[in-house]
Amino acid sequence: MASEEELFASVDALLEEEPQLPPPAERARLREAAGITQARLAVALKTSTQTVKNYENGRSEPKSPRLEAYQRLLNGWAAKHPVSSAPVVAPALPGVPQPAPAALDGPPAAAEAALPDAPAAVRQPPAPVARPASHRPVRRTPAEPAGDPRFPHGPLAVLDGDGSAYGVNGIVLECPATTVPELVAWTLRESGLGAAKLHRNGKDADPLVALTASAAVKLGLPERLEGHEQRRSLRLPGDHPVVKQIARAKWQLTQRGFGPWARIYRKASGNQRQCVQLALLSWDALDDRSWPGVAEMEPAEVARVLGVYAQRVITPRGSTAVSGLELMTALRPPTRAVQDRATGNWVSGHNPGSLGTEPMDPAPPEATAEHPVVVDSGWTGGFLDEEAYQWVRSVDLLTDEECLLPHAVGLDLNTAFLAAAARLTVGLSAPDHFHAPAFNPKIPGSWLVDLSHVELDPRLPSPFTPSGARPTGPAWYQTHTVAYAQELGHNVRPLEGFLRRESGAYLDPWHDRLRNAYVDTLADLGVTRELDDAAFLAAMERHKQADPALAAVLAAVKATVKGGIGKLRERPQGRHYKEGDRWPALERPTWRPDIRAAVISKARVNMHRKLLNMSRMTGLFPLAVLSDCVVYPSPGPGPLDFLPYAASGKPQPGGFRLGPTPGLAKLEGVQEMAWAVDLMERGFNPARHIKGGDAVLDEGE
Repeated sequence: MASEEELFASVDALLEEEPQLPPPAERARLREAAGITQARLAVALKTSTQTVKNYENGRSEPKSPRLEAYQRLLNGWAAKHPVSSAPVVAPALPGVPQPAPAALDGPPAAAEAALPDAPAAVRQPPAPVARPASHRPVRRTPAEPAGDPRFPHGPLAVLDGDGSAYGVNGIVLECPATTVPELVAWTLRESGLGAAKLHRNGKDADPLVALTASAAVKLGLPERLEGHEQRRSLRLPGDHPVVKQIARAKWQLTQRGFGPWARIYRKASGNQRQCVQLALLSWDALDDRSWPGVAEMEPAEVARVLGVYAQRVITPRGSTAVSGLELMTALRPPTRAVQDRATGNWVSGHNPGSLGTEPMDPAPPEATAEHPVVVDSGWTGGFLDEEAYQWVRSVDLLTDEECLLPHAVGLDLNTAFLAAAARLTVGLSAPDHFHAPAFNPKIPGSWLVDLSHVELDPRLPSPFTPSGARPTGPAWYQTHTVAYAQELGHNVRPLEGFLRRESGAYLDPWHDRLRNAYVDTLADLGVTRELDDAAFLAAMERHKQADPALAAVLAAVKATVKGGIGKLRERPQGRHYKEGDRWPALERPTWRPDIRAAVISKARVNMHRKLLNMSRMTGLFPLAVLSDCVVYPSPGPGPLDFLPYAASGKPQPGGFRLGPTPGLAKLEGVQEMAWAVDLMERGFNPARHIKGGDAVLDEGE
C-alpha cells in the first residue's frame, strides 16, 4: 500500500501539470451559451479573432499565461451552463454525409458533430485534446495525404505571434521559435516544410515561412520598415540585433540583406541544401498589385493563397516577377548529371535546351544604352524597339458613322505575353554578326531592315512600331516582326543581322505550367471552357467575388507572366549607378533582352493580325490599343454586338474570340462613344481608362 505522503505527492504532481481544457467543440458551446462572440473573447484574451477560432476548431492550443486565463473562463461558464443530456443534431450540410446523433458526453468527435456550428468541424477534423509534452511540431489538422513524404506539411507556412504556423490544407503547426535563428532551425529540422523539384535535373524548393506583423515583433523584428524612397531598398541595417543573431548562429544572408523577402542559408553539406525563405507580410512582401487583398487576410487564408500558387506555379521566392524568372530556371535547369567518358564518374554538364550557367552578353542593338557592350564599343547603330502597343487612332480618321455609334467596348486578351511564349523559338547561343544576310523566319535574332515602304490602312496601327506610327527608315527588328512583313506580302532585304545559330523553345515548359495555372484557377472561380460566350461574359463579371483568395491567386499568376518577361531585361537600379558599369542582373544567365523582345514582338504581331482580320470580316477598326487591350466602336454595350460569328453561331476564326484561355479575349470595359472620342481629342488613350470610366485624368498621362 502507498503511504499518505506518496499519495499526496502524486496528487500535487497532477495539480502542477498544465491545465487541461475541454474539447474544442465544448469551448465553442460554452462561449455561445454565455452569449459571447469570438471577437469579444479575443479582446478579453488579448489575442486575435482567428486565434480564438483556432482554439474552437482544434487547430491550435493556448499557451501560458493565456492558457490559465482561458481555462478559468471556461470553468466559470461550465458552472453556469452545464451540458444537457439531450442529444443535439447538427444541421444538414449539402453534399456532406451526416453523422448519427451522439450523446454530448461522448468522445470529442461525436460531441463536435452534434453542435450547431458543426459545418466547420466536418471540414476540419478535431485535434487531440491533450497538449503534447514535447515541443516538437504537431500536425493538428491533416486534410489530405502529403504529395511528397519528405515534405509532409507542404511547401510553406504562415506564422502568427502565438506560435501557430498555418500550412496548406488546413494544417496548423506549433512553432516554439522566439528568434530568427531558432525559426530557421525549426523550419529545416522539424517543420516538414518544402517542395519537390519541378524537373528531374533541378533542385527541391526551399521552405517558405511568411511572418505576420505580430510574429515579426515576437522574433525581434520591427513591425514595419519605413523611411526609404523605394520599396526595393527596404532592409535591416547590418548592425541590427537580428542580423547579428543570424551571423552568430553561423547563418548567412544573401547580398540583398534582410528585406521583405529574406533568404537565410548555410553552404550546402553534400547534397543537403540548408536554406529558408522568409516573407514579411507587414513589410509589403505581398505587393497589393500582384496579390490583391492578401496582406489583409487572416493567416490561414494567406497560407491557402500562397499554397495554391506554390502548387500550381512555384513556391514564391520574392516578388511575382522574381518567381516568374525562377520558374524558368526550375523548369529548364542549366545543368544535369553526365558521365565522364574518361573516368566513368558522374559530373555536372550542360542541360540541352537551357540557358546554361554563364551570363551571355547581348548584341549591341539588343542591349540598353547604359550596357557595357554599348558604352565600351561606342555603338551608335540604334536599338530594338520591340515594345507593346500604345496607339490611338487620329480623330481625323473617325467617320460620322463611328461617332454616332452609342458605345465604346474594350476587349482584353488573356495573358497575351503568355500566349506569345507558346512554341516560341529563341536563341540559346551567343549572337553572330552578319552583313546583308538573307532573311530566314526560323532563325532567332535581330535584323536591320527598312520597312518604311510597307503601306497599310492608316486606321490600323503599324505592326512594326509600338507607337503604331509608320517606320521612317531602316530600324532593328526581332525575327517575328520581319516575318510578319513577309507574311503581308512585302519583300524584306536585311542590311545587317545579329543571329543565333543554336535555338530552341526554351519557354515551352514555362508557358505550359503557367497556362494550366491560369486556366485551372479560372475554372475554380466558375469560368470554364465549356461555357458559351454569353455565359462566359456573365461568369467573368462575378468571378472575383466567387472566392477572393483564388481571385488573388489568379492575379498573381498574371503578374508572374508579365513580371517574368520583364525581368529578362532588368535595368540598373539605384541612384549611384554609373553608365557603362555592370549591374547585378547582368550576372544572371536569364538576363536575355533578346528573349523578351521575341515574346513582345510575337504578341504585338498577334494583336495586329487579329485587328487586320477584324477589319476584313466586319469593316470595324479600333479606336485605340494599349498592350493587350483594344477598344472598338460598337452598336451595343458588349462584345457580342460586334464580334464576327458564323451562321452556325460559332466565332469566326482569325479575329477576336471570347474565352478563358491565354490569347482569347474577355470584356475589359464599356463606355459611351462620346467619352472615348473626348479622350482621343485630348490626347489620352481610351484603352487605358475604359475599365475605370470616370477616373480623373491628368494632362501628363
